[in-house]
Amino acid sequence: CAVCYHRPPVCVCVFNTLFSFILLFCFPPADCKLNTDHAGVLLVERRGSYPLIDLQILKSRSLLGFLDWILSCSPAANSICRLSLSFQRYCHASRLLRGLVPRTPVSLHLLDDGYLGQAAHMLSKVATWNFDIFLFDRLTNGNSLVTLMCHLFNVYGLIHHFQLDMVKLHRFLGMVQEDYHSQNPYHNAVHAADVTQAMYCYLKEPKLAEQLSPLDVFLGLMAAAAHDVDHPGVNQPFLIKTRHHLASLYQNTSVLESHHWRSTVGMLRESGLLSHLPADMSQDIEQQLGSLILATDISRQNEFLLTFREHLDHRDLDLELPSHRHFILQIALKCADVCNPCRVWELSRQWSERVCEEFYRQGDLERKFDLEISPLCNQQADSVPAIQTGFISYIVEPLFEEWHRFTEPSLLSRTMMGQLHQNKARWSRLRYARTPSATQMDPQVEEPEPAGSSGEEDGGDIP
Repeated sequence: CAVCYHRPPVCVCVFNTLFSFILLFCFPPADCKLNTDHAGVLLVERRGSYPLIDLQILKSRSLLGFLDWILSCSPAANSICRLSLSFQRYCHASRLLRGLVPRTPVSLHLLDDGYLGQAAHMLSKVATWNFDIFLFDRLTNGNSLVTLMCHLFNVYGLIHHFQLDMVKLHRFLGMVQEDYHSQNPYHNAVHAADVTQAMYCYLKEPKLAEQLSPLDVFLGLMAAAAHDVDHPGVNQPFLIKTRHHLASLYQNTSVLESHHWRSTVGMLRESGLLSHLPADMSQDIEQQLGSLILATDISRQNEFLLTFREHLDHRDLDLELPSHRHFILQIALKCADVCNPCRVWELSRQWSERVCEEFYRQGDLERKFDLEISPLCNQQADSVPAIQTGFISYIVEPLFEEWHRFTEPSLLSRTMMGQLHQNKARWSRLRYARTPSATQMDPQVEEPEPAGSSGEEDGGDIP
């Protein structure tokens, strides 16, 4: 099969086609009318007992209710749903593991020889700050997260240290990568890979690297890779006002972050990656992963920033203490999650356009169904330069100023702060130099590079 690379009858395409036929023709929906009286917009989870469903508008009977009705009406359909998901997971893992013994680096055997060499060359420079994750994702045929994580686990010797089963590791990483929504402009697997690469750079900071244990590194990389898994492409206020089941489940508090964490735990257990470890150790790993992922909640920004600032003012951070190292890992992950404005302009601009496109899609959805348009989501009123200028001023700059204090003297921090200030000034000029209709970033009409701001001079090879 040209799609799933399997021969009949073991072909996921054939199976999924049959499964879709059963759902559509054997269990037709009874009612397809739209009900917007109670903000009838729902995003269906990809994980769990339900088949993959894209963004849908609720009918009078919710889609979840309809699927529950299907499963209650037919135990056979329930078995098919579960069998389909298990079969898809098996086939995905088989695709990752098929072929000859992998050549260096691990997982690049997925690629043709030409791409293999280019991707391997890029991995040799993965510690440089201006690593182009978009190019790397193309060279790895959309497997940037799996490839990067396998490489970093090898670099740190984590596979040997924790006695990890390679099959289970590939399966877990494949599940994580698969459960990011590729249709999201920003919150997708490429973003996860970008955050993971940034986290790796931060873990190598001299002030931190010499104090980290293998468990700290394992937690930092795992949390970075899975911190946004199964992100629906909308924010927490949207989930709350549309009465999404996740908002109810997590009581309107850190809804997305809680879901990312719980999904990660589910995949860890489903893959059996940590099943060989003592129960108390695997439970501790799950809890610490949760603490790291929950720290990425932007609504807790001031809480973490104030604590970080107080530690630096009092000079009482002791990285020999596990609790203090864990706190620094939380800060490092928060920095990695919002580090896009600290990249070179060409990379930073792409991320800015992507995140704003995701905002605008949410705003369009809210407008379509007569919901109040969320802040920053109105394409007619909120331009990309305005959004980015505010984001840098109120979120990124304060956080990275304190990170710079912590890591000083650090060549990487100085590079990031320099590029952050240049990008902020550039967005500010674009904000006031263009009319609202011209804020769509057209490379053909972009202003020229300021003198001395080339990618090389901005730290293209800075470790």
